[in-house]
Amino acid sequence: MFRSPQRVPSPGLLLFRFAGVPVLLSPSWWIGSVAVVVLYAPMVGRFLPDAGALTAVLLAGAFAVLLGASVLAHELGHCVVALRLGLPVRRLRLFLLGGLAEVVRNPRKPGQEGLIAVAGPAVSVVLALLFAALAVVVPADGALWLLIAECAVANLAVAVFNLLPGLPLDGGRLLRAGVWAASGRRSTGTRAAVVGGWLVGGLLVGWALIGLVQDSPDRWLRLGVCAITAWFVVAGASGELAADRRQGWPEGLLLTDVIRPVLQLPAESPVAAAVTAAAGRGVVLVRADGVAAGLLDLAAAERLALSAPNLPAERAAEPIRPETVLLSSETGDEVVERVAETAAWQFLVVDADGRPAGVLHRDDLSAAIAAHHG
Repeated sequence: MFRSPQRVPSPGLLLFRFAGVPVLLSPSWWIGSVAVVVLYAPMVGRFLPDAGALTAVLLAGAFAVLLGASVLAHELGHCVVALRLGLPVRRLRLFLLGGLAEVVRNPRKPGQEGLIAVAGPAVSVVLALLFAALAVVVPADGALWLLIAECAVANLAVAVFNLLPGLPLDGGRLLRAGVWAASGRRSTGTRAAVVGGWLVGGLLVGWALIGLVQDSPDRWLRLGVCAITAWFVVAGASGELAADRRQGWPEGLLLTDVIRPVLQLPAESPVAAAVTAAAGRGVVLVRADGVAAGLLDLAAAERLALSAPNLPAERAAEPIRPETVLLSSETGDEVVERVAETAAWQFLVVDADGRPAGVLHRDDLSAAIAAHHG
C-alpha cells in the first residue's frame, strides 16, 4: 500500500535508506511476526509429522522473515515508481498488518496514481511466480519445499488482498484513479474508493461470522484476523475521506474568491504607512529598480510600527520565493497541495504574464475550505 500525504508520527527502527527514503520497522511488526510463528508452527507439524518442535519453530521464524521481506519488496515497488514519477516519499514502514510507503505529494494525474498503486501488487505477483517456480524444482517432501510453497501462497494472497477495490488498499487507489479519470475530479474518486473500503470491511466481518455460524475449525482465528483487518480497512478509508475533505478544493469555489487584492508600494515606504495602506490587502513591496523586495508581513510590520514607524517597510518584508508564487491558472487541487507543502503563510498569485493578481493567505484558504465543507 501507499498513503497520500498525512502528517502522522511514525516511531520505528531505521533499517536502511533506499534512494534517501528511510525504511522503518515499527514495533508492531514484532507482534505480527510472533503471531505468524505461533500460527505457522502447528501447520508445520501437520505437513511434516516427523518434524520436531524446534524445526517447526525455526521454519515458522524463517517464514515470518521471508514474509516481511516480501512485504518490503511490495512497498519498494510503490516507492520506486513514485520516485521515478518525481513524487518524493517521506518514509517506508513495516508494521503489524503489512507495510506503507508514504508519498509526500498527491499524484497530479490519475495515471500516476494508478501506476504507483499497481506497482506493489505487481511485485508480489512476480515474487509468487518465482517462489512457485522454485517449488517445482525443489523436492516436494521436505521442510524447504513447504517454506517455499507457503511464501508463494503468501505473496499471491498479499497481491489479491491489496487489489480489493477499497481504500486504503492498492485496489482502492486504482478505483480512485479510474473514477478520477472518468469524472475529472480526484475527490469523486476518493469518495467512490472510500465506499469500496467500507464494503471490503463489511465483507471481512461477514466472512468471519459465516465461520462462526458454520462452526468452522478456524472460526476464532478467522474472527480475530478479519476483525483486525476490517478495522484497519474501515479506519484507513475513513481517514482518507477526512483528509480529502480537509485538503480537497470544494466545488464552486474559485481562486478569485479566496485571494486578497494586491497593492504595490515602494519598499522604502514608512512601515506605519504601509500597515495603514494594507487595509486587508496583500502588499508587494517594490524597490526603486523595480525588483520586488517581498510581501509585507503584516504582523511583523505592526510590531515594527509600534517602535519605529518611519523605518522602511522592507524591514518587515517576507521574501518571495519560487515555491510561494502561484499561477492563477493552477487548479484548485494544485493550489491546495502547493500550500500544504510550503512553509509560508502567504503566497503571491500571478497571471500568465507574471503580473501580480492577488495574495493568498493560508488562513483564508483554510477558512474557505472549512466553510464549503461544513
